[in-house]
Amino acid sequence: MERKIYLNKEILIAEYLQGSTSYRKLGKKYKICSRTINTWVLNYKGKTKKQIVNLSDQDLAPLPSDVKQLQAELRKAQLKNKLLETIIDTAEEDLGIDIRKKSGAKQ
Repeated sequence: MERKIYLNKEILIAEYLQGSTSYRKLGKKYKICSRTINTWVLNYKGKTKKQIVNLSDQDLAPLPSDVKQLQAELRKAQLKNKLLETIIDTAEEDLGIDIRKKSGAKQ
């Protein structure tokens, strides 16, 4: 099967973004996998969104204090989780029974 090499991605992406055709139709037309075209379009859309987003320095200023607070809360939650796991392990050893819920569907 002969395979056409299509080098200008921008024209193909523009043709798709006009909305008149689908990935599959473009794939058949240019003999390119529709998933490849999909990836090209998604990458193009991601690049344009990144170019549009401009954050001001004022929005970034309060972030470090919030991040520190959230990191402290995360550490506390992790310690609490570890403590509860240890309590369950100890209780299972002392009582000789399984306390943790077994995963899986009931039948």
